[in-house]
Amino acid sequence: MNFFDWLKPGLGIKRWLMVMVIGIVIIGWGFYPSSYSMINISGSWKYRIVLLIIGSVLVILAGKPIRLFLMSLLDMSYTGLGNRNPMDRVSSGKKVLMKGPKVVVIGGGTGLSVLLRGMKKYTSNITAIVTVADDGGGSGKLREDLGMLPPGDIRNCILALANTEPSMERLLQYRFEEGSLKGQSFGNLLIAAMNGISDNFEEAIRKMNDVLAVTGKVLPVTLEDLTLYAKLKNGKVIKGESQIPLKVRELDSEIDQVFIKPENAKPLRECVEAIANGDVIVLGPGSLYTSVIPNLLVQDISDAIKQSSAIKVYVANVMTQPGETDGYSVWRHLHTLMSHMKGQSIDYVFVNNELISKDVLHKYVEDGAEPVCLTPEDRKLIDQAGIRIVEGPFVEVKKNYIRHDAINLSEQIVKLALEEKYSTDKLRIFDYYYIHDKLKKITKI
Repeated sequence: MNFFDWLKPGLGIKRWLMVMVIGIVIIGWGFYPSSYSMINISGSWKYRIVLLIIGSVLVILAGKPIRLFLMSLLDMSYTGLGNRNPMDRVSSGKKVLMKGPKVVVIGGGTGLSVLLRGMKKYTSNITAIVTVADDGGGSGKLREDLGMLPPGDIRNCILALANTEPSMERLLQYRFEEGSLKGQSFGNLLIAAMNGISDNFEEAIRKMNDVLAVTGKVLPVTLEDLTLYAKLKNGKVIKGESQIPLKVRELDSEIDQVFIKPENAKPLRECVEAIANGDVIVLGPGSLYTSVIPNLLVQDISDAIKQSSAIKVYVANVMTQPGETDGYSVWRHLHTLMSHMKGQSIDYVFVNNELISKDVLHKYVEDGAEPVCLTPEDRKLIDQAGIRIVEGPFVEVKKNYIRHDAINLSEQIVKLALEEKYSTDKLRIFDYYYIHDKLKKITKI
């Protein structure tokens, strides 16, 4: 650890006190020439100024965290960190999260729900905009039988942001193993029941958000019955989200573009408002053609993203997806995304640079997947497009499944958003991260 790492926010208060004491001692040397004999230097005014500057800088550096610590210790309603009551600590945690940036995450599938589990630890101002083009599995059956929008991706996002006991989450994710409900999840059925006693699907999801104490909110991108189509490079057109990857492999032809019907599907008003008011808009991670892009094809969503003053982030997938993005590099993902948006509106792309063990990769390679690479040519093209690359160890392996490291990824995105939002007020960023770090230690957020 170098000197500057030692001074980073979040370290123990005793170290900051030591920095403060050292600064005061150095200032003392600057004011009292007789003390110079201790450090064998002459008493010229130049040395006095240098000592006063160094001492002042150290005192200023240490002053902020010490002040925050004293305010919390005295319970002066700044953070509440000095409260002994666990419920007070939870309340303090919520106050800190409310200071976080407004994050809008757009996508679907497993990738979106994984990111949301990390994001809720850094901000409570989250809006998840979720695709409703899913037509496979239990969601597809409910869609066909009850004429409702598919609940699967929305269920996963609600659970990712919910404040529930583990047993409740297991219950909502439980899938029936026998009978006519075989393969259906209890959470899907609960949303279907909520839809039955509500005026529309939007109201049903809002009630689910309330019942499960969701951090932020989960919204369907539209209330219209969407069908996703893919036009392949051989001219064939495939109907249905669940059929696209299967037919691509069967016909051995890449996807040229995807489109939706009805083409003029209107978005939920709240989705457009969230995009307009966001501090950061995150696209992905998730299946490029079947989870992320379908949202952008809904009328006004792409235009709202382009017009928003928020920073726009694309989270590149860690692995390619068989039947969708075979052989795609980072730039190919970006180029495909922007071509469907009909314009470049991405500011940053987050790319994993952590190596994955061969033992874990073996299973994926057998299924036709491979790591998404960032080639030298990619770097050149991404730079020419005016997009900045953020690389990091954004991968996590659990039970031999490769997923994004939601905590690390979310922290980096939130930091980026705070730096953009408070570019002229660094103390606001310092406050947020210093207090958040203390809360993590005390409440195990």
